[in-house]
Amino acid sequence: MAPNAHPDSPETRSDIAAAGRVLALERQGLEALAASLDASFAHAVDIIRAASGRVVVTGMGKSGHIARKMAATFASTGTPALYVHPGEASHGDLGMIAATDAVIALSHSGNTAELSDLIAYARRFSIPLIAVTAKTESTLATHADCVLQLPDAEEACTMGLAPTTSTTMMLALGDCLAITLLERAGFSSRDFQLLHPGGTLGSRLVQVRDIMHGPEAMPLVGPDAPMSDAILEMTARKFGCVGIVGGDRALAGIITDGDLRRHMADDLLSRRAGDVMTSAPKTVRPETLAAEALGLMNRDAITSLFVVRDDGSRPDADGGRAVEGAGGTAVDRPVGILHIHDCLRAGVA
Repeated sequence: MAPNAHPDSPETRSDIAAAGRVLALERQGLEALAASLDASFAHAVDIIRAASGRVVVTGMGKSGHIARKMAATFASTGTPALYVHPGEASHGDLGMIAATDAVIALSHSGNTAELSDLIAYARRFSIPLIAVTAKTESTLATHADCVLQLPDAEEACTMGLAPTTSTTMMLALGDCLAITLLERAGFSSRDFQLLHPGGTLGSRLVQVRDIMHGPEAMPLVGPDAPMSDAILEMTARKFGCVGIVGGDRALAGIITDGDLRRHMADDLLSRRAGDVMTSAPKTVRPETLAAEALGLMNRDAITSLFVVRDDGSRPDADGGRAVEGAGGTAVDRPVGILHIHDCLRAGVA
């Protein structure tokens, strides 16, 4: 195993200086790209949105790697897309491109030989073609419906040969297109979660409705129910609580294990549930992020939350966020229940 570099050695200082130069040059490229954006960018967005099919992104070499990432970003943000290798396109993969698609071709020089068949195919079948290139007089640019020109920027490679600054600009331009399309389409966090069900992103975007127990699992009794019935309901449902609902089915209160301890007396079993309950319990909406519900349970040292829905008789001022003290109103009716273990099983932490 190689020894750790000394923080003050000449080699360390030289390496850090080289990295700094790369970042400085690529930052300058991004600044130049931002300054160069014009109506062509909006035209490209219009072309993509008008296509009823998919966005086909292509490129060769390092541009091809950027094209793969661009297609993946489009797809994950609501714009159906795929990558087509230009070399494979000449050997049958042109059949993956439909007349309803739009093509984005990446090439710094604009004269990449492997793109020629794909360009000809797009022109033959009137498939919209967007060029991302630095050369407006190139073959790609002259045959494109829209040209997104990369500004003239110095490559970070000391020889000026390895694609570095140019591919960084391509990558950023792809992100610009994807996010602009996302905003135009009104793509929401809920839409995002549907496309990212796995991993950390998926767990962060899980909503209470996705993991809660439904109406059939809720422990509920009326306010006039004897405490003996309430305790039996608590025991049977195993959530450590029971909700109290009135004739209008609104959540009036809750009885927890803590409430039982506080009211422990010889006459407890003969008392009414409404006399023992805690009014205005903590609740959440179905649209609340599970991570937010978990935070509420941790903060208040509770293990279960009733999920309530506003019946529309008053404006929902909380915007779907965690609601504290929402019980007892005539409009917040329980539709489910969430236990802290449900959050943990879903990977929400």
